[in-house]
Amino acid sequence: MQRVTKRSGVSRRSLIAGLAACMPLLATSAAHSQSHLATPVLPGAPDARPATVTVSGGAIQVDGQPFAVRGVAGDGPLAVLPGLGATTVRSYGEDPGPLLDEAGKLGLKVIAGLWVGQPRQGADYTDPAFRTRQLAELEAVVTKYREHPALLMWGIGNEVEVELADGSAVWPEIEDVAAMVARVDPAHPPLAVLAETGTDKVEKLRKAAPSIRVLGLNSYGDALPSVVERARRQGWEGPIIITELGALGQWQAAHAPWGAPFEPSSTQKAIQLRRYLPALEEQGAGAIVFLWGQKQEVTPSWHSLLLPDGVWLEAAEAMAQAWGGQPPGGNQAPRIASLRVAGDPSAPFAAWAADEEGAFTLDAVEPDGDLMEVRWFVMAESVDRGVGGDPEQVPKLFPDAVRQSGPSGARVSDLKPGAYRVFVELRDGKGAGATANMPFEVR
Repeated sequence: MQRVTKRSGVSRRSLIAGLAACMPLLATSAAHSQSHLATPVLPGAPDARPATVTVSGGAIQVDGQPFAVRGVAGDGPLAVLPGLGATTVRSYGEDPGPLLDEAGKLGLKVIAGLWVGQPRQGADYTDPAFRTRQLAELEAVVTKYREHPALLMWGIGNEVEVELADGSAVWPEIEDVAAMVARVDPAHPPLAVLAETGTDKVEKLRKAAPSIRVLGLNSYGDALPSVVERARRQGWEGPIIITELGALGQWQAAHAPWGAPFEPSSTQKAIQLRRYLPALEEQGAGAIVFLWGQKQEVTPSWHSLLLPDGVWLEAAEAMAQAWGGQPPGGNQAPRIASLRVAGDPSAPFAAWAADEEGAFTLDAVEPDGDLMEVRWFVMAESVDRGVGGDPEQVPKLFPDAVRQSGPSGARVSDLKPGAYRVFVELRDGKGAGATANMPFEVR
């Protein structure tokens, strides 16, 4: 998916134990592989120099040493990432200079995105002038940043093939850009990013773009455990990086009768990531978690790993456990056991008449015993649904709809008929938070 704008408290020990039982232990192989990573040299050090990145079978090496791609995509603060065990940050197509500088100071490597225009957004690959101009612009970027010490590889495009009945026009363009990268910067391999494997997309890319050395795949939810195997079945033998991954895509979720998809809580998302990340590591695939930042896509929280003020969610703990790191200060994020309809705890959504009110109950815990700040709010259900993650308008906020609220629930009223969501955000005052929401309808 195209995921970002381009260019331009009381402790309940039994509850904690129950939640912990749902969280698989870190795979042994992941812990073992951490010790084999190349030691980063910070760009400010006297011996900082451009790295030589090579592909050896299905593995990536930096200056001859194995390198595990573990990281994030997004524009959130980077300082916490090395402590989580992350090694890499991915960009999409904006000027990579500031990111390279910031990441390099932290010892992180960057997959620098080269934005290849998408036909569904107006890119015309039957126009030679457009192709020539785009290639020249991308070559200028590669030439400018090819010697940056933080550069890992070049990420060519992002789901350029999405929404195309016939993608034959885009494969030659990806090859042209990859061949240019190989010529201008042979020290950093080109990677192409596809939206999942499809039935034959990997095979088509492999045959039409032989200059691509690393395969990037955006994959979500329960498609993740099998994505590497599916790519191998289509003949891909080189390194594979899951260039976007998350607990669940909105297109995979169950829906309310009026079409609103059910978003997992931050705790549910973290539980899933504790499954997916070790599984990918065992298969030798790199992992880029989406999105290190905050972004409206169906909701402001669906793919966001951070709250708007930079507070990190439990997903960061899942990343640290998989990658041999620790969350900041060893802090643990609040856990949300459930957000339910009061009086009907099995209901997946709520509905009431306009002259009535709705009530919701919250069951949450702070594992470290910190006092939690709880915020409730109501937003309209999103009607601006972008394709492939295109930018969306943030739905209207109804600040007066929450009449009563607290750490165990909220009451909502005084809304016109329509579709809405109630959100709850928790903060522990030490940089960590949690979030959940539920769709409801006023009739």
